[in-house]
Amino acid sequence: MNILFATPECAGLVKTGGLGDVSAALPAALRRIGFDTRVLLPGYRNVRTACASGETVAELEPFAGFPSARIVAAVEAPGTTTWMLDCPEYFDRDAGPYLDDRGLAYCDNAQRFGFLSYAAARIASGAIPGWNPDVLHCHDWQTALAPLYLREILGATTPCVQTIHNLAFQGLFPRAVLEPLGVPDSSFTIEGLEFYGQVSFLKAGLVYADALTTVSPTYAREIQHEALGFGLHGLLARRRDALTGILNGIDDRVWDPATDPHLEQCYGAQTLELKVVNKVVLRRSLGLEQAPAKALIGVVSRLTRQKGIDLLVEAAPRLLEHPVQLAVLGDGEPEFAHALAALAEAHPGRVAVRAGFNERLAHRIEAGADLLLMPSRFEPCGLNQMYSQRYGTPPVVRRTGGLADTVTDCTPDALERGEASGFVFQEASAAALLATLERALQVYRDRPRWYKLQRNGMRRDFSWAASARRYAEIYERLGRARR
Repeated sequence: MNILFATPECAGLVKTGGLGDVSAALPAALRRIGFDTRVLLPGYRNVRTACASGETVAELEPFAGFPSARIVAAVEAPGTTTWMLDCPEYFDRDAGPYLDDRGLAYCDNAQRFGFLSYAAARIASGAIPGWNPDVLHCHDWQTALAPLYLREILGATTPCVQTIHNLAFQGLFPRAVLEPLGVPDSSFTIEGLEFYGQVSFLKAGLVYADALTTVSPTYAREIQHEALGFGLHGLLARRRDALTGILNGIDDRVWDPATDPHLEQCYGAQTLELKVVNKVVLRRSLGLEQAPAKALIGVVSRLTRQKGIDLLVEAAPRLLEHPVQLAVLGDGEPEFAHALAALAEAHPGRVAVRAGFNERLAHRIEAGADLLLMPSRFEPCGLNQMYSQRYGTPPVVRRTGGLADTVTDCTPDALERGEASGFVFQEASAAALLATLERALQVYRDRPRWYKLQRNGMRRDFSWAASARRYAEIYERLGRARR
């Protein structure tokens, strides 16, 4: 089958988070089991540079408020063909894909990602000679108008899958955007894309797509209830028969401590004694004390309340009464960035904070830390807890979403059975976080138990193979229904 992926980011070309990793790894995994996958990306500046000599495979004429544009064959990612929506007016910008250099959303994001959705729908309805997709797979709100365009504007029958990576981000805009988007007013109803008087891109995908997926089984259940449904729980509950939770995988060729080029010292489950070299180097690079008796706790995260960073900030004073160090990599809300920076200033040699995203440092924290902390209030899937288990760095997580599906709590029985792989707590509170970290430190001091816990996590299979087969089943079912 031919599968078109419509996505706003793809690792290797543009990435702000886990969506970029998924958009690179899942198409490649599907290709390996016989699917012809093509990825459609916006022509951001770095993407345009990567495909400067690419071939034009289709021309899009102006539609509604959209300009003309080209679809260009971009660089070949491993196992996947990438196409670029070449529209400099919308995508050739100095700052990031969604925010300007002041950290504010671009004022024309509705038009930018409406156009990406329209381009995906055009390709799905046969705009590229010689290649017609059997299924259009849309990712997050930035491409969620595509199923609407396909059905209401183009009258095409190509099946659509809409994946929810994070329901908190819905693409909400004023009703006035409908006209430049070319979306009929008749769609602005409670049964369509209207959401409390606004246009919801994501709701359009949830209404018009044939199948809905999200990125873990637990999250698929959680979003059907008010607490994590962000106002869409009723719609999702009504469409529960179309909704499937499929756990994200990880690219185990990129995230492999035995071959990782970012590490000072590669290692494996049978050579765990070599892991400490990475801790020594990480401490040196971050200005932390070389203190072998202290456990190094790593955090690689957006600094937001969703990620539970407020719980870490609240727990930190008491946590630092224990023999621990803290290494944080991330960016986000100024309140938490400032609080963590102040913590590092007050505890030199024990707390290090690095702002922004740094791929190399992320790999080095996964390998060099003793524990990885993810106290998220909600987490659709999460990838870092899977990376950390593969790297022999047990995660400490809240029992929510994909964290609940991928981390088995280190109880004595679970450890004895070879199932325990980290530490899990329930209540979203600093007290519960601190108590679980104290429990983790007790196991850390018991070296035989600790090595067993590390090896348990390193043996787990988080590759894309099983998840790709689940998506393949959905595509094939939709294909049979269409025929």
